[in-house]
Amino acid sequence: MLSQFTSLFKSNKESPEQLFLKEHDLEFNPEKGPILNGRVLNELDSRLVYFSNRKLDNFNNLAKLFEISPQINEKIDLEIHSQRFVERLGNTEENLRELKQVIKILNDYYVKFQRAK
Repeated sequence: MLSQFTSLFKSNKESPEQLFLKEHDLEFNPEKGPILNGRVLNELDSRLVYFSNRKLDNFNNLAKLFEISPQINEKIDLEIHSQRFVERLGNTEENLRELKQVIKILNDYYVKFQRAK
């Protein structure tokens, strides 16, 4: 009886993955893809296509995103440094820094919980 009671409390403890998702307000919707802080990330697809040189068109493939994120970040940094923003994408320094943060969070999630599987 006591072991059943203690196992009940152990099962309610959140896993490290659940804590990470909760801490970053991140969820993965099968239809919409990753959602961070209530924002559907695949709505940023035009920026992702541009910065990935058409290698990615959504945020669903975390392995591929992790693989090419150094190139993406370099291209973002160049645009921020030059202060020449691609107007057709609505780029600003602020939203490019946000995009870098999104990529960092998704990469952190991938490294901690997906890559080892």
